[in-house]
Amino acid sequence: MKFSAFAFLLTATTAAAFAPAKTFSRQSALSATVETPPKTTKAPVFDEVCDTTGVTLTRFMAEVAMLNPEISELTTLFGGIETACKAITNLVKRSQLPSSETLGLEGEVNIQGEDQKKLDVITNDLLKRALRFTGKLGVLASEEEDEPVDLVGGASSDAKEVIFEETEKYVVVFDPLDGSSNVDAGIPTGTIIGIYEHDENCVIEGGDDADAVAQCLANTLQAGTNLVASAYCLYSSSTFFVLTLGNGVYMFTLDEQIGEFVLAKPNLMIPESSSIISFNEANIERWDEPMKNTVNAWREGTGNSGQRYSSRYIGSMVGDVHRTLLYGGVFGYPADTKNKTGKLRLLYEGAPMSFIMEQAGGLSTTGTERVMEITPDHVHQRVPIVMGSKNDVQEVMDAYAAAN
Repeated sequence: MKFSAFAFLLTATTAAAFAPAKTFSRQSALSATVETPPKTTKAPVFDEVCDTTGVTLTRFMAEVAMLNPEISELTTLFGGIETACKAITNLVKRSQLPSSETLGLEGEVNIQGEDQKKLDVITNDLLKRALRFTGKLGVLASEEEDEPVDLVGGASSDAKEVIFEETEKYVVVFDPLDGSSNVDAGIPTGTIIGIYEHDENCVIEGGDDADAVAQCLANTLQAGTNLVASAYCLYSSSTFFVLTLGNGVYMFTLDEQIGEFVLAKPNLMIPESSSIISFNEANIERWDEPMKNTVNAWREGTGNSGQRYSSRYIGSMVGDVHRTLLYGGVFGYPADTKNKTGKLRLLYEGAPMSFIMEQAGGLSTTGTERVMEITPDHVHQRVPIVMGSKNDVQEVMDAYAAAN
């Protein structure tokens, strides 16, 4: 195996990316400073890097686990997530073939009242199985699930269920196929994953124990500040796997020649300012006045930067946030007169993506409060969300603060 002569340069870059982030503060809409404490995850040093494979996700997680034994079980869990993402990217690619029979509606409605696509159901089941059989899962909640039930003992695969396992220490929440309404048109879609620590008090002795079920459900109802890790997979021109363990953001790209995710950006940071907005502007007349006024100012070039902003909107949260991370700007789905509490789900969309955004140096807010600090009242709770470049999102927060 050939090793790179530039190993030292990559080692230095990678080590710097893993170094504990400096403490920095963020201003809330009410101008209260929120201190983000530095993380203590130790940095692996890649002293030799193969020219052919680079640093794979498998090697990355193995090195992190060796240096941080307390999170070593995440290696197995991410192994299951990685495998699921590879399987889903193949399903999405093949979905346009007449023989695939994966396009169109399933004929059922999920808990949010949305028609389920066939791929919603298939990818949801795929992720459940991949995560369950890692043996590291405590509780699992998904967009496509109605309510948690006991799965130990082999529940029917046709049932709508959130998995309870009493084996290990993690709670996983996910949106199996974000943007699935676009999949028939071949537009980018993605998977969003959030990982919390599991409360050891969650023990289910039988499927009919309502109190135990309620206790285990409470494991999923945690604020984003309790997240151990977040990740998303983007299925587009390439397949991207972006993750944070609470100390920076790392982007991997799937190399289909070797079947591995390879580290492409070891320390992804969003620009502090930009001139790109990503909203469904057809709803602008129904938004709150502070949000409406700020976006109109950006479009007219009368905002804080004095620049006229351009609009880029896919309609898939993963795709829009991914572009925003790379190029800067603001992504949002604000509250409006039709969706008074917003459209995006807090637990498995808002919080995990906000964790990634903040770790990349951006901000995420409802306009009046930090998304990461909201504790959900129920699994499918919706919230308004505006996230992106620090200076731009701060402008939105200031507008709401001034209105109050």
